[in-house]
Amino acid sequence: MSDALHLRPIAEADMPLLLRIYASTRAAELAAVPWDEAAKAAFVQMQFQAQHQHYRQQYADGQFCVAEAQRADGQGRVAVGRLYVWRRPGALHIVEITVLPEFRQRGYGTQLLQALQREAGVVSIHVEHGNPALSLYRRLGFQKVRENGMHDLMEWRAAEPTNTQE
Repeated sequence: MSDALHLRPIAEADMPLLLRIYASTRAAELAAVPWDEAAKAAFVQMQFQAQHQHYRQQYADGQFCVAEAQRADGQGRVAVGRLYVWRRPGALHIVEITVLPEFRQRGYGTQLLQALQREAGVVSIHVEHGNPALSLYRRLGFQKVRENGMHDLMEWRAAEPTNTQE
């Protein structure tokens, strides 16, 4: 990871932050729902808890991190998102990558993805149809390999070295 971006393992004290990050992924969807703010908050809390528990069970040996960037004033770091990764020999699967809306379009998602690409020969991620980050994944060389309901499995593979010997 670059000096500008740092990953640290999530901790119990991060739960409110992780809830806020998760809520940011549901904001547009919930804007169209005629519920009051309390009902929306309760729904997001329930969905976040279910997702968090599922990820911790399904990917028990995964790496669950908060992504932090250097503050503009140089005084410490600020959380900009989360990155959950499940590593396998020679490959890794991005379980979750989210950059908070106020930190998007600053290159943090690109930095995270490129660091993962440098680490493994194969990087995969499930991406919801219509996800605004699809253009980023495509720009970085991810290709759709399978459709699965509302998601596409996208994959990036390192270029095969060419054999220059004859």
